[in-house]
Amino acid sequence: MLAGLLAALPQAAAGDPVGWNPKAAAAYLDQRQDWWQKWPPAARDRGTFCVSCHTAATYALARPALRGALGEAGPGATERALQENVTKRVTMWKDVEPFYPDQTRGLPKTSESRGTEAILNALILSGRDARSGSLTDDTRRAFDNLWALQFTKGDLAGGWAWLNFHYEPWEAEGSAYYGASLAAIAAGIAPGGYAASPEVQDRMKLLRDYLTRSAEKQHLFNRATLLWASTTWAGGSAILTPDQQRAIVDDLLRVQQGDGGWSMASLGSWKRQDNTPLDVRSDGYATGLVAYALQAAGDPRASANVARALEWLMKNQDPATGVWFATSLNKQRDPASDAGRFMNDAATAYAVLALTKAR
Repeated sequence: MLAGLLAALPQAAAGDPVGWNPKAAAAYLDQRQDWWQKWPPAARDRGTFCVSCHTAATYALARPALRGALGEAGPGATERALQENVTKRVTMWKDVEPFYPDQTRGLPKTSESRGTEAILNALILSGRDARSGSLTDDTRRAFDNLWALQFTKGDLAGGWAWLNFHYEPWEAEGSAYYGASLAAIAAGIAPGGYAASPEVQDRMKLLRDYLTRSAEKQHLFNRATLLWASTTWAGGSAILTPDQQRAIVDDLLRVQQGDGGWSMASLGSWKRQDNTPLDVRSDGYATGLVAYALQAAGDPRASANVARALEWLMKNQDPATGVWFATSLNKQRDPASDAGRFMNDAATAYAVLALTKAR
């Protein structure tokens, strides 16, 4: 059904049959990731750099999806540099300093940094290996680091410590749930039947229990990420029941905007720190994330909604830069500033994921 709806969407001029510009999107993502790797505030111990949720992690998820459209045989220099950085930190895990040590940033930033990084490292390397079909020793080591930091008792059992700088949606009070959902995705996409390995079943159960026992209390941004995560776990180990998946789908469809997009403002009860009003227009981040999660869920009731979302994405890529836009949930930012571009980085990555999944 979705294929038929997509065929009816307006197409771009000859030479760009997909109706958007993958080359421009790739150029934007490469430029931003290259900048991040060289940006002094991102520099970390032993010649490494911080792996950010907004720029580095989303780049690692989205950039490989463009290879088919661009006729690329493998990762370029920027993507390889990110993978090498992650591999280096995984290999030197016991010796390399955390992203934010307690001694300079206060308690409990070491624990939060380790938990966050362990999840992102496993996600990035698992995604790399999923494309090759073989789980490498480096990725196994990343998962070993991940499980060693998982809470096993108390209210947080099954989850991880996660960075909280009071910045929505990645580093705030509710972001540990988002991180655990990313951990679930990392395990779910790992090749070679890793998620079914006997040695990780206790850890997988803890993670599933953590995600399910508070799923209904999460804002829609977290629930959309959970929906995506649930599609990567198969069979008897599935995170959500079909009814639970449908409930998330229904809630997401209810907040789709009239133009076919979604707005980050509608995916949570956010409040900017400077008391400026949230941007309620459809944006690339919310639309890309929700469209991607809905495609992964495969609920036929959402087919027409997804088609409208993909049409919105095709129409709203900036022709000059290749970017899709989104605005900060935390304060009014200069869109030309370093921090002002972070939401655009995530928006462009998820727009790419949604559009390439539809092809």
